Amino acid sequence: MKAEAGGGAVRVEKQHAANKLTARERIEFLLDENSFEEFDKLVVHRSHDFGLEQQLYPGDGVITGYGLIDGRRVVVFAQDFTVFGGSLSETHAEKICKVLDLAMKVGVPVIGLNDSGGARIQEGVVSLGGYADIFLRNTLASGVVPQISCIMGPCA
Repeated sequence: MKAEAGGGAVRVEKQHAANKLTARERIEFLLDENSFEEFDKLVVHRSHDFGLEQQLYPGDGVITGYGLIDGRRVVVFAQDFTVFGGSLSETHAEKICKVLDLAMKVGVPVIGLNDSGGARIQEGVVSLGGYADIFLRNTLASGVVPQISCIMGPCA
C-alpha cells in the first residue's frame, strides 16, 4: 500500500544505509506487536505552491496513532524523514495536534519520535503556525500527561 511506503523505496534504502529505521519501523519496534492503530493514514498536504501538488505522499510525513507498551495504552507520532525530510506542514502539524489532544482527553502518555528537517518552507508561515499549535498543546499537557520526546535524527 502506498500509504505504508513512506517516501518510496529509494528514500527508504537511503534511510537504512544511514543505519536508521523508518518511522513505521520505529513504531513497530516500540509498541506491543499488532497493537498500533493509525490515524489519518491517507492525509496529504494542501499546498499547491512550488510544484508540491505533484508530490503527494499519504500520511504527509508523520505517522500518528495509538497502541500499547507492555499492555499500557500510549499515543505516538513518528516523523518520517523519507517524506520531505520529515518537514512539518500544516496537515502534518494537525495530525500531531490530534494525538496530543487525545492524550490529554484520555490521560495517556504521548511519545514523539522526532526526525525532521524543520518547517516545510514551501508552505511559509502556514507550516510555522503548526509549531505554535503543537507547542500550545505541549504546554497544556505539561503536568497532565507524560510527554516523551525521542530525537531520532536531525531536528531543526
